[in-house]
Amino acid sequence: MGCFIGVIFLSVGYEHSRAGQKVDTTGPKIGVISVRKVLRNCKRSAKYKVEVLADQGRKNAELEKLSKEIEAQEAGLKVLKPGSADYIAQLKELIDKRYNLEAQQDFNKQQNALKYHRWTEDLYKGILQVTKDLAGQKGLDLVFGNDEPEFPVASAEELWMTISTHKMLYSAGCLDLTNEVIARLDAMESANP
Repeated sequence: MGCFIGVIFLSVGYEHSRAGQKVDTTGPKIGVISVRKVLRNCKRSAKYKVEVLADQGRKNAELEKLSKEIEAQEAGLKVLKPGSADYIAQLKELIDKRYNLEAQQDFNKQQNALKYHRWTEDLYKGILQVTKDLAGQKGLDLVFGNDEPEFPVASAEELWMTISTHKMLYSAGCLDLTNEVIARLDAMESANP
């Protein structure tokens, strides 16, 4: 009988010690998002594209007007006597307009790049905030970017850049938040036109 009681105490003690060691084996809850899809498909992107096209149209019209002035001045220069005071004055004005055209083209290109950079940065900050909020609401521990690389790649350098930056290779079973992030960003855009 003493042996039987000892076995019971040992088994209860063993089960008690195993209960204290139990670990949650379900693992972290993980979500994914395609940032590229959000950037491409949200309302803010469509609005930005319309604004950019309108702005580029205005700038191109100004540049076209300046180009036509340059062409007219070049034609007028041909009828003047080379070396005359009028010829030299018109040549100087023509060269100034050419430099102005080149400078304006350069400025527009840099300005567009800066605007795009700032717009992308602001939108990405919004994506991060919405993703953080959604992950908290859904009880997710991690959210990874899950953008599929686009093939074919133009150069070996771009291929290596794609390989070195593309880290999510497989994500079955993860909660995809992409469409919910787009919907929330669109709702924010509609609330703040």
